[in-house]
Amino acid sequence: MHSSNGHSRAREGGSDRSDPVEPAGSVRYDDPWYDALASGWGESDDTPAAVPQGRAQRADGATAADVYVEVQRSAAFQEVRSRYRRFVVPAVIGFLAWYVGYVVTATTAPGLMARPVAGAVNVAMLAGLGQFLTTFLLTWAYARHARLRRDRAALELRWDTQELTRGMRGGSS
Repeated sequence: MHSSNGHSRAREGGSDRSDPVEPAGSVRYDDPWYDALASGWGESDDTPAAVPQGRAQRADGATAADVYVEVQRSAAFQEVRSRYRRFVVPAVIGFLAWYVGYVVTATTAPGLMARPVAGAVNVAMLAGLGQFLTTFLLTWAYARHARLRRDRAALELRWDTQELTRGMRGGSS
Protein backbone atom coordinates (compact mmCIF):
# COMPACT_ATOMS: atom_id res chain seq x y z
CA MET A 1 0.00 0.00 0.00
CA HIS A 2 1.27 3.47 -0.83
CA SER A 3 0.73 6.78 0.94
CA SER A 4 -0.26 9.94 -0.88
CA ASN A 5 3.38 10.74 -1.63
CA GLY A 6 4.03 7.38 -3.31
CA HIS A 7 6.08 5.82 -0.50
CA SER A 8 5.42 2.30 0.65
CA ARG A 9 3.67 1.82 3.96
CA ALA A 10 5.27 -1.59 4.48
CA ARG A 11 6.89 -1.41 7.91
CA GLU A 12 8.90 -4.65 7.88
CA GLY A 13 10.84 -3.80 4.74
CA GLY A 14 9.53 -6.87 2.90
CA SER A 15 9.40 -7.30 -0.84
CA ASP A 16 7.47 -4.08 -1.36
CA ARG A 17 10.57 -2.02 -2.17
CA SER A 18 9.25 -0.18 -5.21
CA ASP A 19 9.92 3.17 -3.56
CA PRO A 20 11.87 5.58 -5.68
CA VAL A 21 15.33 6.08 -4.23
CA GLU A 22 16.97 9.39 -4.93
CA PRO A 23 20.27 9.20 -6.77
CA ALA A 24 23.45 10.47 -5.15
CA GLY A 25 23.78 14.23 -5.38
CA SER A 26 20.10 14.89 -6.01
CA VAL A 27 18.38 18.02 -4.74
CA ARG A 28 16.39 17.85 -1.50
CA TYR A 29 13.94 20.44 -0.24
CA ASP A 30 15.21 22.51 2.67
CA ASP A 31 11.67 22.95 3.95
CA PRO A 32 11.33 20.99 7.24
CA TRP A 33 7.58 20.66 6.67
CA TYR A 34 7.97 19.03 3.26
CA ASP A 35 6.17 15.71 3.46
CA ALA A 36 5.66 16.20 7.21
CA LEU A 37 2.05 15.03 7.10
CA ALA A 38 3.04 11.57 5.89
CA SER A 39 5.95 11.09 8.29
CA GLY A 40 5.48 8.38 10.84
CA TRP A 41 2.78 6.61 8.85
CA GLY A 42 4.69 3.49 8.12
CA GLU A 43 7.44 4.70 5.82
CA SER A 44 10.70 2.97 6.53
CA ASP A 45 13.35 5.38 7.79
CA ASP A 46 16.14 3.87 5.69
CA THR A 47 14.58 4.84 2.36
CA PRO A 48 14.96 8.54 1.58
CA ALA A 49 12.08 10.34 -0.05
CA ALA A 50 12.35 11.11 -3.73
CA VAL A 51 12.29 14.80 -4.46
CA PRO A 52 11.54 16.25 -7.87
CA GLN A 53 14.51 17.80 -9.58
CA GLY A 54 14.57 21.59 -9.75
CA ARG A 55 11.62 23.87 -9.16
CA ALA A 56 8.20 23.41 -10.69
CA GLN A 57 7.40 26.04 -13.29
CA ARG A 58 4.35 27.27 -15.14
CA ALA A 59 4.26 27.32 -18.88
CA ASP A 60 5.34 30.99 -18.83
CA GLY A 61 8.42 30.15 -16.73
CA ALA A 62 7.15 31.49 -13.38
CA THR A 63 7.94 29.40 -10.30
CA ALA A 64 5.64 28.88 -7.33
CA ALA A 65 7.66 31.48 -5.42
CA ASP A 66 6.99 33.99 -8.19
CA VAL A 67 3.27 33.26 -8.00
CA TYR A 68 3.19 33.80 -4.23
CA VAL A 69 5.18 37.03 -4.50
CA GLU A 70 2.80 38.19 -7.25
CA VAL A 71 -0.22 37.43 -5.05
CA GLN A 72 1.39 39.10 -2.04
CA ARG A 73 1.94 42.28 -4.04
CA SER A 74 -1.60 42.32 -5.40
CA ALA A 75 -4.09 44.96 -4.32
CA ALA A 76 -6.54 42.29 -3.09
CA PHE A 77 -3.94 40.77 -0.74
CA GLN A 78 -2.92 44.20 0.53
CA GLU A 79 -6.58 45.00 1.24
CA VAL A 80 -7.02 41.78 3.25
CA ARG A 81 -3.87 42.54 5.27
CA SER A 82 -5.00 46.14 5.78
CA ARG A 83 -8.39 45.03 7.10
CA TYR A 84 -6.63 42.60 9.43
CA ARG A 85 -4.28 45.27 10.78
CA ARG A 86 -7.07 47.85 11.18
CA PHE A 87 -8.81 45.47 13.58
CA VAL A 88 -5.92 43.72 15.32
CA VAL A 89 -3.64 46.65 16.14
CA PRO A 90 -6.24 48.73 18.04
CA ALA A 91 -7.66 45.59 19.69
CA VAL A 92 -4.24 44.47 20.94
CA ILE A 93 -3.33 47.95 22.15
CA GLY A 94 -6.67 48.32 23.94
CA PHE A 95 -6.55 44.89 25.56
CA LEU A 96 -2.93 45.25 26.68
CA ALA A 97 -3.68 48.69 28.15
CA TRP A 98 -6.66 47.22 30.03
CA TYR A 99 -4.55 44.28 31.29
CA VAL A 100 -1.56 46.42 32.32
CA GLY A 101 -3.93 48.88 33.98
CA TYR A 102 -5.46 46.02 35.96
CA VAL A 103 -2.06 44.69 37.07
CA VAL A 104 -0.68 48.14 37.92
CA THR A 105 -3.81 49.09 39.87
CA ALA A 106 -3.74 45.80 41.77
CA THR A 107 -0.09 46.42 42.65
CA THR A 108 -0.15 50.13 43.45
CA ALA A 109 -3.65 50.60 44.87
CA PRO A 110 -4.51 47.52 46.94
CA GLY A 111 -6.95 49.59 49.01
CA LEU A 112 -8.98 50.44 45.92
CA MET A 113 -8.96 46.85 44.70
CA ALA A 114 -10.04 45.58 48.14
CA ARG A 115 -13.03 47.92 48.29
CA PRO A 116 -16.21 45.81 48.61
CA VAL A 117 -18.84 46.19 45.91
CA ALA A 118 -21.53 43.71 46.95
CA GLY A 119 -21.05 41.37 49.89
CA ALA A 120 -17.77 39.49 49.49
CA VAL A 121 -17.27 40.72 45.92
CA ASN A 122 -14.68 43.47 45.66
CA VAL A 123 -13.32 45.66 42.85
CA ALA A 124 -10.40 43.27 42.17
CA MET A 125 -12.75 40.33 41.63
CA LEU A 126 -14.92 42.34 39.24
CA ALA A 127 -11.88 43.57 37.32
CA GLY A 128 -10.46 40.03 37.13
CA LEU A 129 -13.76 38.68 35.83
CA GLY A 130 -13.83 41.62 33.45
CA GLN A 131 -10.52 40.36 32.02
CA PHE A 132 -12.16 37.05 31.17
CA LEU A 133 -15.22 38.77 29.75
CA THR A 134 -13.04 41.06 27.65
CA THR A 135 -11.10 38.07 26.31
CA PHE A 136 -14.29 36.31 25.21
CA LEU A 137 -15.76 39.48 23.70
CA LEU A 138 -12.54 40.21 21.83
CA THR A 139 -12.45 36.64 20.49
CA TRP A 140 -16.05 36.91 19.33
CA ALA A 141 -15.40 40.33 17.72
CA TYR A 142 -12.30 39.01 15.94
CA ALA A 143 -14.14 35.98 14.55
CA ARG A 144 -17.05 38.16 13.44
CA HIS A 145 -14.73 40.69 11.81
CA ALA A 146 -12.85 37.92 10.00
CA ARG A 147 -16.07 36.31 8.80
CA LEU A 148 -17.62 39.56 7.56
CA ARG A 149 -14.60 41.49 6.32
CA ARG A 150 -11.76 39.11 5.38
CA ASP A 151 -12.71 35.45 4.92
CA ARG A 152 -14.36 35.73 1.51
CA ALA A 153 -11.54 37.84 0.05
CA ALA A 154 -8.89 35.54 1.57
CA LEU A 155 -10.64 32.48 0.18
CA GLU A 156 -10.74 34.07 -3.28
CA LEU A 157 -7.03 34.82 -3.03
CA ARG A 158 -6.34 31.25 -1.98
CA TRP A 159 -8.39 29.92 -4.89
CA ASP A 160 -6.63 32.22 -7.35
CA THR A 161 -3.24 31.15 -6.01
CA GLN A 162 -4.12 27.49 -6.37
CA GLU A 163 -5.29 28.09 -9.92
CA LEU A 164 -2.04 29.90 -10.75
CA THR A 165 0.09 27.07 -9.31
CA ARG A 166 -2.08 24.20 -10.61
CA GLY A 167 -0.01 23.69 -13.75
CA MET A 168 3.19 23.39 -11.72
CA ARG A 169 2.19 20.10 -10.15
CA GLY A 170 1.12 18.29 -13.26
CA GLY A 171 -2.43 19.64 -13.28
CA SER A 172 -3.39 18.34 -9.84
CA SER A 173 -3.51 20.42 -6.72
